[in-house]
Amino acid sequence: MKTLNQLLFILSALLFSFGCYGQVSFGDPVKINNQWKFKLDDVEQAQASDFDDEKWQTVDLPHDWSVTQPLSPTLASAQGYLPGGIGWYRKAIHIPKDKVGEKVYLYFEGVYNRSEVYINGQLLGKRPNGYISFMYDATPYIKTGEENVIAVRVDHSRQADSRWYTGSGIYRDVWLVYANPMHISQWGVYAYPEQVTEKQATLKVEVSIANEADKKGKLTVKNELLSPQGKVISVSNSKLTVAAGEEAKVVIDMPVANPQLWSINSPNLYQLKTTVYRGNRVIDETTTTTGFRSLSFDPNRGFALNGEWMKVKGVCLHHDAGVLGSAVPKEVWRRRLQTLKEVGVNAIRTSHNPQSPDLYELCDELGLLVMNEAFDEWEFPKRKWLEGWNVGTPGFEGSYDYFKEWAEQDMADMVQRDRNHISIFAWSIGNEVDYPNDPYSHPILDGSKEDGFTQAIYGGYKEDAPDAMLLGDIAKKLVATVKQYDNSRPVTAGLAGVAMSNETAYPSALDIAGYNYTESRYQSDHEKYPDRVIFGSENRHEIYAWQAVVDNEHIFGQFLWTGIDYLGESGRWPSRGFYSGLLDFGGFIKPRGYFRQSLWADEPMAYIGTYPTSTINRWNRYSIDAWPIWNYEEGDSIRVVCYTNAAKARLELDGKVVGQVKDYDKKTGVIFWDIPFQSGKLEVIGLNENNEEVSSYSISSSKRPEALTVIKSDKQIDEESGLAQVVIQVVDENGVPVMLSDNEVTCTIEGPGELLGLEASNNSDMGDYTDNKQRVFHGRLLAYIKSTGQTGDITVRFTSPWLKSAEISIKVR
Repeated sequence: MKTLNQLLFILSALLFSFGCYGQVSFGDPVKINNQWKFKLDDVEQAQASDFDDEKWQTVDLPHDWSVTQPLSPTLASAQGYLPGGIGWYRKAIHIPKDKVGEKVYLYFEGVYNRSEVYINGQLLGKRPNGYISFMYDATPYIKTGEENVIAVRVDHSRQADSRWYTGSGIYRDVWLVYANPMHISQWGVYAYPEQVTEKQATLKVEVSIANEADKKGKLTVKNELLSPQGKVISVSNSKLTVAAGEEAKVVIDMPVANPQLWSINSPNLYQLKTTVYRGNRVIDETTTTTGFRSLSFDPNRGFALNGEWMKVKGVCLHHDAGVLGSAVPKEVWRRRLQTLKEVGVNAIRTSHNPQSPDLYELCDELGLLVMNEAFDEWEFPKRKWLEGWNVGTPGFEGSYDYFKEWAEQDMADMVQRDRNHISIFAWSIGNEVDYPNDPYSHPILDGSKEDGFTQAIYGGYKEDAPDAMLLGDIAKKLVATVKQYDNSRPVTAGLAGVAMSNETAYPSALDIAGYNYTESRYQSDHEKYPDRVIFGSENRHEIYAWQAVVDNEHIFGQFLWTGIDYLGESGRWPSRGFYSGLLDFGGFIKPRGYFRQSLWADEPMAYIGTYPTSTINRWNRYSIDAWPIWNYEEGDSIRVVCYTNAAKARLELDGKVVGQVKDYDKKTGVIFWDIPFQSGKLEVIGLNENNEEVSSYSISSSKRPEALTVIKSDKQIDEESGLAQVVIQVVDENGVPVMLSDNEVTCTIEGPGELLGLEASNNSDMGDYTDNKQRVFHGRLLAYIKSTGQTGDITVRFTSPWLKSAEISIKVR
C-alpha cells in the first residue's frame, strides 16, 4: 500500500506532466481554446486590434470548419466532397501587469493550413504546413495589464491539396506560454534509452537552455527520474553557464538497475522531472514521459522489441474521426486505439503526416508502436481530382510549392516535438513519392512484365517528367535532418515504385525500407539486396498479404490500409470517404476487423457473418466483409462465414447442428457453410484440437423495430472539455438488434452539454452529420456530447417516430 508521501509525489509528477501538456516543454503553458471569434471569409484588416468582430461566430478550439459545411458532388472527392476556403480567428487575452519582464509565446499544435499569426496587428509569422506544431515569441508586441488581440488567418483555398480529408482551421490546441527569459528551449528536453537489458539500462538526457536575457546566467539543471510507481530512482545536478542571447546544453547519463521495460503488453512509463535553478530560485521546470525499451532490426530476422523477435501487426491511420472531422478529442482516440488493440493491432503508421500529440501520448500509455511519417509529397505534386471523382482533368493543388523552403524545418520540428515518445520506433520521410510517373519517371518504366518489371508503368518512361534520380538526393537530406535530432531510431519511407526506386539512391538512403503493395518483391529483393531490412508499409486486407509476412522471416510486419475508415479519398458520389478500415467512422469493429482479429489476436475468438449464395462471385467466395445479419426469406440459400482462431468450428441454429465441424482453412482464413435460411439464433462454436469449446458467437433473427436503447455510454465526464460517447441501438420487442433498420433519430440535450455530432458510419449517406437528426446504420448511432464548462447533469434523449425513446443522464463533475 502506498504511503501518503508516495501518493503526493505521484500527484506532483502528474501535475508537472499536465503543465507541459502540448509538448511545449518549458515555462507555464495555459490552454486558450475557449471563446474565439471566427469568420469563414477573407476579411480585410481582420488582424487589426480595433477590428469589430462582434457579429462573428463564437467557437471553441479545436475547430474544423470544413466538416460543418454542406457536401457537394462538384467538390473534390479527395476531400470527401467538403469545401476548403479562407477563414479568420480572433481572440482577446488579458496579460497581467505582473508578467512584465517575462517572455510570452503562442504555441499552436496544428493549423490547417498556410497560417498567418498576428498579435495586436503585428505579424508574428507564417507556417504553410498544416500538420506541424509551431511557436512564436509574442513578447515584443505584448501590452501588459491590457487586452491583447490574437488574429489568425487560415488559407485552405487550395481545397484539393491532399489525397485525403485534411480539415480546415485551428483544429488542435493552442497555448499561451509564460516563461522566464532564461528557460528550457522549445522541445529542449530529449531523453532516450541506451544499452537496455532486463538488468541494466541508461537514460541519456539532453537539456537545452535558452538565455534570452541581456546577461549571462549561471544555472543548475536538476534531473530526477521517477519509476512507474512514482519513486525517485536517479538524480543528477549539472552546472551550466549560458551566455546572453545564446543556448547551452547539458548531457548526462542516468543509469537504472532492473528497469521496467516498455512493451506492447506492459507499457511501463517513467517520468523525468527537469528543474532549472538560478541560485536557489526555480526559474523553469517540466516533466517528460519516457521509458526503457530496445529496438533491433535485422535484414534476415526482421524486428525485435526488447530482444524478442516479433511481427509488427500494424495499421495506417489518418487523423479525422468522421463527423468530428480533424478536431478529434483525446477520449475519441483512446476508445479507437483500445478497440484496435482488441483486434490484435500492435502498431500505428501516421499516414501520411505527424498527428496530434494526443495520439502519441495514448500509444505510449496503451502499448502501441508508432511509425511517425512526415510527407505525402515532396517538391513535385501528385495528380488529384479537383471536381468530383474521375471528372475533368486532374489538377496539381498540393504542398509541393513550399517543400524546398520548409521541408527540412518541418522534418526537424516533427522529430524534436515527438522524439521523447517511447512508442515511436521509426521515422518515415515520405509516402509514395516514387509513384511511377506521378510525378517521377525513369527509363526502367519502359520495361515489361516479361523482363521482370512487376509494377504499373503508366505509359512508360516520360522524358519531360521529373527525374527519379532526384529521389535519392532529397532522401539523403531528409534522413540527415532526422539524424541530427534523433539517432536512436531508424529512418524509412513507404515505397510505391520499388522497381523504379531500386535504380536510384533512394532505398539505400534509408535504414529500413517500406514496400507498399509489393509483396511479390519480398523474396527477390531480399536476395538482390541482402543487407536491406524490408517490411510492408502499406498492404491490402486479404490473407495473402499477411501470409507473405508469416512465411518470410525477414519481413518484420505489415501496415494495413487502413485501420479506420476516414473521410476523403472518396469514390464516386455518394461516398464520404475510404471504406477499407478494420473499424468504421464511429470506431466500431467491422466484419473485416473480426477477420483480422482471427489472424492477429491471442485470445480465443469467433465471428459469423452472412450473405445470400446468389450474390457469390469470385470476389466474395470467402468474404471478409460479411455482416452479422440473420434476416432473410425462409428457404433462401445463405452462406455463413466464420472468422476464428480456433482449430475448427461447428454451426448451430437454436441449439441444433446445421453445419458440421470443419477445420480451419489456412489458405483462406475462413470456414463457411451454405444452409437454407430459417429464423432463430445462429451460433458458431470454436473448438480446439481436442474438440473442446474455446469460443462462440451468435446472431439472431429480429422482428420489427420496437425501441431505441442505449447500449454504451460514459456516465460521467469532466467539467473542462469532457466528452461523452453515447451509443444507441434499434431493437425489436425482445431486445434483439435490428440490423436492417434505418430509422431517423433525433437527439435532444438538456443541461451543461452540447452535441458535437451524430455518427452512423454510413459511407453513402451524404446528409448533415453535425445537426441533431440522423438515420441509424445497421441499427446503430453514436452521439458525441461535450461539456459546456459547468457542473451538473446532462440529460440526453433519443427519439424516433413509432419507436420507444431512450434517455440517459451524464454527470459533469
